[in-house]
Amino acid sequence: MDEAAYRQKFAEVVARPCVFEKALLAGCVACECAQRKQIAEREAATCREAASHFRCHELHHSLRHSFAFALGKMHDEEVLPHAQEMRVQCGGLKGLQQVLSGGPDVDDVDALAANALRQWGDWAGIPWSEVVHAAAQCYKGRHG
Repeated sequence: MDEAAYRQKFAEVVARPCVFEKALLAGCVACECAQRKQIAEREAATCREAASHFRCHELHHSLRHSFAFALGKMHDEEVLPHAQEMRVQCGGLKGLQQVLSGGPDVDDVDALAANALRQWGDWAGIPWSEVVHAAAQCYKGRHG
């Protein structure tokens, strides 16, 4: 399947792409709202819940902003190379879980996001510097 055909099929099959798809497909996190889809020889992840999808977008934006300095990025909107995006997704989620509950295992990204908002009130209230520090301890990437 060529890339254009894949992208067209992807758009037909995946209404809400999982924001944390890289982390989910890599197996470093899980989510109750995620559903895996096979498209040709590739795998994709979609979100079953619109409210969860929105919450994850906000969480990802906050993670990207918080990791910008650690990644040496001046602008948190830049497209990141795969390894850096994995650091944000896997490391960021594991770091947030560590700060929230004392353990890095993320069994449900949606529940983690909801619990973080309950604990700190909003995204700005989360101690992001602690999350980034915990992420460095919890996620080493392929070579760590």
